[in-house]
Amino acid sequence: MKKFLLVLLVLSVALGSVFANGQQGGGSAGGKGLIGIVMPTSAEERWNIDGNSVKEGFDKLGYQTDLQFSNNDIPTQVSQIEAMLLKGAKAIVIGSIDGSALGDVLQKCADAKCITIAYDRLLTNSPNVDYYVTFDNYKVGQHMGKIVVDGLKLDQAPAGKTYNIELFGGSPDDNNAVVVYNGAMEILKPYFDKGVITVPSGQTDFQTIATMRWDAAEAQKRMENLFSAFYTDKNLDGVLSPYDPISLAILESAKGLGYAKGSATKPLPVAGGQDCIVASCKSINDGEQYATILKDTRQLGAATVKLVDEVLSGKTPAGLDMAQYKSTDTHVVPSLLLEDTIVTKANLKSAVVDTGYHTAAECGF
Repeated sequence: MKKFLLVLLVLSVALGSVFANGQQGGGSAGGKGLIGIVMPTSAEERWNIDGNSVKEGFDKLGYQTDLQFSNNDIPTQVSQIEAMLLKGAKAIVIGSIDGSALGDVLQKCADAKCITIAYDRLLTNSPNVDYYVTFDNYKVGQHMGKIVVDGLKLDQAPAGKTYNIELFGGSPDDNNAVVVYNGAMEILKPYFDKGVITVPSGQTDFQTIATMRWDAAEAQKRMENLFSAFYTDKNLDGVLSPYDPISLAILESAKGLGYAKGSATKPLPVAGGQDCIVASCKSINDGEQYATILKDTRQLGAATVKLVDEVLSGKTPAGLDMAQYKSTDTHVVPSLLLEDTIVTKANLKSAVVDTGYHTAAECGF
């Protein structure tokens, strides 16, 4: 009986160790405590890079880590966070699916004195959001607007010339998408006012142009409908696009209707994007997608790790924005805002390849 109980005890300890290491990505044997990392999906290139970047940073500092991907399912994300709390997580980094849907579990985090960090997507509808680490999304939007301006050379437009553009927004359940849209529209408004650009569909308000869950297939379907309804007798000159897969889908839709790179009569529309994915970098190098926004996830991951480590070490992080972002009407979330980079063919090698973000081969060099 004693031997049997001893075996059970050993098995119990072993199983406890396995579960503590997490389902995705495992965990280190670090002794500084457990950090939970929850990302919205593993189906998109950027979130895999983000999740593993954050995990590796904490591992190097001696923390135990539990990295999970939620498959764009909110109940799954809630369950993952709850499981991390049961394991005694000291902090949880949350890349949310719907930033407004986690109020109850954020309260549980607060009750457990677990620090919560909104990662790149603001958490809302809760006062229990301790920090927000992201890029300056309003500036990101301004840069998206600038891509349209520069790509179409609007400042050199001939007198009386009007360019036809369409607008696409990010997911309506992602607070960032609205902020980005507002930044872009600030840049484009003077050109609308002067009649240099117009939107033939008339679809300009965010709720109409939003793309649920940033779904490229849905964006492509909408673009095809716009082509059918509004472009039988005119060309589409440019697109405000919030996300690289959406940009690529729109360009595919245009190519299916005879738009082509270098065409004198039906050139591909100028399209920007966001996230600097491999496929878009290659498209930019090939002269199809005009530009993208690089939000270097290595910097974002490193900044997140540094902030959490400072807080858990009893230090006060420096350089936080204490005014711009709120998770409720009254709760200001201390935010660390990083800078993005516009990437075109002109600086693709220096900004992306030379910095090691993607390889030369991946970008088509």
